Amino acid sequence: MTTPAALGRDDVAHVAALARLALTDEELDRFTGQLARVIEHARDVAALDVADVVPTAHALPIRNVLRPDEPEPCLDRDTVLAQAPEVEDGRFKVPRIVGEAP
Repeated sequence: MTTPAALGRDDVAHVAALARLALTDEELDRFTGQLARVIEHARDVAALDVADVVPTAHALPIRNVLRPDEPEPCLDRDTVLAQAPEVEDGRFKVPRIVGEAP
């Protein structure tokens, strides 16, 4: 495997121009170093031997943490409404949101 040439300031300026980004000289210098480190890390990852690693969509085993959705008896309406601050016609009474001051 051949080693690609090091990333240079001109490469970053070219990519920035393709992305229509106007970078200052300071930004070009900073991003050249940052992008070079990112590419070096990608090379390190690409060099890993993963032949025996099973492909996976998630790093940890996935399991459903929710209970099964099974019908259960409902709460008693009168018991629930008895705990409400205000009730009207067998329903919770709440203040209007539009057009009425609190």
